[in-house]
This record gives sequence, structure tokens and C-alpha cells, in this order.
Amino acid sequence: MVGSRYSIGRPRQFTSYSRANPDFMAEHYLDAKHLLCPIPVIRTQQKIKSLLPGDVLLVECTDHGVLADIPAWCRIHGHQHLDSFDEDGVVTIKIEVGTD
Repeated sequence: MVGSRYSIGRPRQFTSYSRANPDFMAEHYLDAKHLLCPIPVIRTQQKIKSLLPGDVLLVECTDHGVLADIPAWCRIHGHQHLDSFDEDGVVTIKIEVGTD
């Protein structure tokens, strides 16, 4: 099934998938805007628990402390911090889910 949803203010395509196909990697989104530390990190941890290794998670936050906190959390827990950027006061962090 293909549809569209909005994140980072622009439309994006997403595809549903079956967990029976481990080769398929999906992109997921977490809205952690207007939450203060440590809640964005906790929500990221909770979301990643439901994802498969190789999936990508985009986390949007307005607390700029996540620029240090989430990459450090990724290193500790075996996930890969792919990118971080700030657009109009909203920090977006891109994470690839590891096997841990």
C-alpha cells in the first residue's frame, strides 16, 4: 500500500511492509517537538524498540540539547546517527536502527 504523509513540512511517500521481509528497510517519523530533555531521548528509545535493524527514524525536536544527547545515546546502544540538521528552529535527527 502506498500513500503520503507529512513530516518536516513536506510530503513524503511511505510503504507498508511485512516484518517477515527483513531485507526491506522503512523510514519512520517521531514528532518530539516542544518536549524537553530527557523526553525526546526516551521517546526515541521507545520508538526504536518497535523498529527493525536497518530501518531509519527521523526525529524532529525543538530542544537543541538533542544534538548532543541522541547521537551519544545512539553510540551507547548500537544505532547509527546518520545526520542532524536545524531548519527554522526544528532539529531533525536521522538514525539507522542497529541490531542492539
